[in-house]
Amino acid sequence: MIKDFRLEWRQRAALNGMLLYVGSTVFVCYLSFSVRGGIPPAPAWNALFWIILLFSAVNAVAKGFLQESRGRMLYYYTLVRPQAVILAKIAYNALLLLGLALAGLGLYLLILGNPVQNVPLFVANVALGALGFASTLTLVSGIAAKASNSNTLMAVLGFPLMIPMLLLLIKVSKNALDGLEFEASQSSLLTLLALNMIVVAVSYVLFPFLWRS
Repeated sequence: MIKDFRLEWRQRAALNGMLLYVGSTVFVCYLSFSVRGGIPPAPAWNALFWIILLFSAVNAVAKGFLQESRGRMLYYYTLVRPQAVILAKIAYNALLLLGLALAGLGLYLLILGNPVQNVPLFVANVALGALGFASTLTLVSGIAAKASNSNTLMAVLGFPLMIPMLLLLIKVSKNALDGLEFEASQSSLLTLLALNMIVVAVSYVLFPFLWRS
């Protein structure tokens, strides 16, 4: 994790590019709804937010394994266990996406208004979404890095795997927009947490076989 943080700090242009992507996308959404005063209806607000967060996550996590050369991976192989590598990548990407999601949410609320009536529920849902995107896309990035045309493969593998998670995230955020209590979304949040734990467990078990290939 320390290595990844140092690389991110040295390559600050990549992080600034991700922030610029989020900011410019939010601004384009504002221009698209400028006829209505810049405020989209609640369902469109919800859908646009998750679209922005999803594509930002793909861009942020894709470089996790794709930027590692084969020589560097061989060097890691002599130093650490594969389980440590995949858990460190997931933890780093989760922190990166959580920061990116919270920054994007703040900008989104500032520019496109705040229709959310249950803000703590919405923020908790965003945090679970960031963890889910990080764990799923990190594993997919590790698989794609072993194949040619890896960027295309990551998109092909990643989006179908995240559809069930996206459906739950959108459902919970809709409840937060409507101001429903936490109990109305409790089962969905527990399912999201269980999905995240399953993905992390599968990554922990399967990554050593991928590591040796």
